[in-house]
This record gives sequence, C-alpha cells and structure tokens, in this order.
Amino acid sequence: MPMMLGARGARSCEINVTPLIDVLLVLLIIFMVVRPEIHQGVEAQIPQPAPESRTPNPLSPIVIQLIDAGEDKPPELKINTEPISWDKLEARLRAAYDLRDERTAFVKGDPDIDFEYVAQAVDISHHAGADHVGLLGSK
Repeated sequence: MPMMLGARGARSCEINVTPLIDVLLVLLIIFMVVRPEIHQGVEAQIPQPAPESRTPNPLSPIVIQLIDAGEDKPPELKINTEPISWDKLEARLRAAYDLRDERTAFVKGDPDIDFEYVAQAVDISHHAGADHVGLLGSK
C-alpha cells in the first residue's frame, strides 16, 4: 500500500480499504451465486391406512384359574369364572384374543397345585397368541 504525503509533506501510514471492500463484495456475490439451492420439497398429504376394526378394550382381563381337584387329578380350569376343560383351553383363548388389542393373560393357581400344570397353562396361552402372561398368587 502506498504511503501518502500529508499537507506538511510528512508521510502518513493509512490503509486504503476501498480495494478490500471491493474484493469482499465480489466474493460475497460469488458465494451467493455458487451456493447450492436448498430444496425444501413439496408438502404432501399421504393417505394413512384405515385402523383395524378392533374395538377398544373395555373387556376384563383374562385370568386362567387352576383349581385343585384332588390327588392324582389335573386341576380344574376356569377362564375368569367360566369352567373350561384342558382340551378346549387353547381354542377359547384364541377366540378371546381375536376380540382384543392387548393380548395379555394371567394365570392364578391354588398353592397345592404342581407347577407343571401352571407351566402347561402358560404354554397353551402363548400358543393361543398371548403376548404377555403374568402369574398371580392366591390368598
């Protein structure tokens, strides 16, 4: 940058900023033109699938009760308060789960029942389509 002579003939050291501003303006224009376009896309309404025709679940939870029938006999079964046999348990549970969104069952057994029968009831519940099976204690 050239040094300028003042009024008295002395040299002054001032920076000439005009060429710097010109360079910055040219760079700004170049970056504005070269800048990639930002695509924001088109907003679209996408059709949603129809909800399943299942009704809300105001139904009571499924409780499988195992009641002691005496020695050397398998325990009697009840779904909530309805007596049912072992061979019809899976079909009855499948029919109950078809009406529900939440596929949860609870197994409640008498204290004198072998755990083998509780495990069978849990296994049948899973085969019928239960997502979760809980165990309830009896009083």
